[in-house]
Amino acid sequence: MKTQVGIIGGGPSGLMLSQLLNMAGISTVVLERKDRDYVLSRIRAGVLERGTVDMLRKAGAAERMDREGHPHQGCYFSTVEGMFNVSFRDEVDEEVMVYGQTEVTKDLYDAQDKIGATIIHDADNVTPHDITSDAPYLTYEKDGETRRVDCDFIAGCDGFHGVSRKSIPDNIRKDYERVYPFGWLGILSETKPAAEELIYANHPRGFALASMRNDNLSRYYIQVPLTDKVEDWSDDAFWDELKSRLPEEVAAGMETGPSIEKSIAPLRSFVTEPMRYGQMFLVGDAAHIVPPTGAKGLNLAMSDVHYLYEGLIAFYKDGDATGLDKYSEVALQRIWGAMRFSWWMTSMLHRFPDQSDFDQRMQESELRQMLTVPSARATMALNYVGLPF
Repeated sequence: MKTQVGIIGGGPSGLMLSQLLNMAGISTVVLERKDRDYVLSRIRAGVLERGTVDMLRKAGAAERMDREGHPHQGCYFSTVEGMFNVSFRDEVDEEVMVYGQTEVTKDLYDAQDKIGATIIHDADNVTPHDITSDAPYLTYEKDGETRRVDCDFIAGCDGFHGVSRKSIPDNIRKDYERVYPFGWLGILSETKPAAEELIYANHPRGFALASMRNDNLSRYYIQVPLTDKVEDWSDDAFWDELKSRLPEEVAAGMETGPSIEKSIAPLRSFVTEPMRYGQMFLVGDAAHIVPPTGAKGLNLAMSDVHYLYEGLIAFYKDGDATGLDKYSEVALQRIWGAMRFSWWMTSMLHRFPDQSDFDQRMQESELRQMLTVPSARATMALNYVGLPF
């Protein structure tokens, strides 16, 4: 096969890039290692920045989000001193959209099907070749045969464990990483959300988050040691611990029920540089991972898509390679800004193993400043709704 842009990975970033490029008349082939049902079974976060929402609309994949998504104009922070609200609308006149990543992926698949895009599932052992030449290509295995896709450019949208980043030589690639000494135990339950907005809780027993997917589907998290396993936590034990970390008035009225999904996710901050090597570009989790505290993972992937799409459009329409040449530099500026915000939220809200009473008071003071200093609230709100592209 021959195409203009070969895309490794059929998650939301690969699908969004393929959708936008195809709509602009640029051909793509998407190679995905798993089948579609597997991709759509992944449970991920669901807070969309304004930029991501606008991209879904531009891609013709926003009809269901606009109908079923939940715009949110702020969030709550809870401490031992009480709970307060940060209004995104009041501070920066913006909002976010609560809409699950699984739903975003489904909508992008539907949009790709409508335009007849080429997506190859169950593509094993995808491998980039001749990346630094003018004629890169991809090979993959399917149905016992090795197949080849010739292309002008390769977009590595294949996640943290994918082949794309590993194809950049060690003497060129530099990785930056911080692994946090705890994880998030999360459950999904068919229950009414605890509040109309998300609640981020700092508590001496550990962090907690009360989130939602819709009016009858809630998503809750508690901080747990990395040594914990899902089977260590019954539903009743989870609810009891969650309630102990949330404000009493919230816990008293919380609806509980059986979990329909339960998992533990480790937390890490990770960035690799550069995000371009030859004719290959890294996109999303292939290049960076953020703790989920700041709700930036999917949104950062979409901003990468934005920059790469703009660069490819300029190249194919006007013969201008400036956007592609600056892709890594421009994308990384926004990535490090979001990385800082996610690191700050994580550091402020979690209980660390060696944390002293002094450290706890510093966290509480940081939160109190958001309550009392308008510029602190505005900075938080601007970062949460998303730095501009």
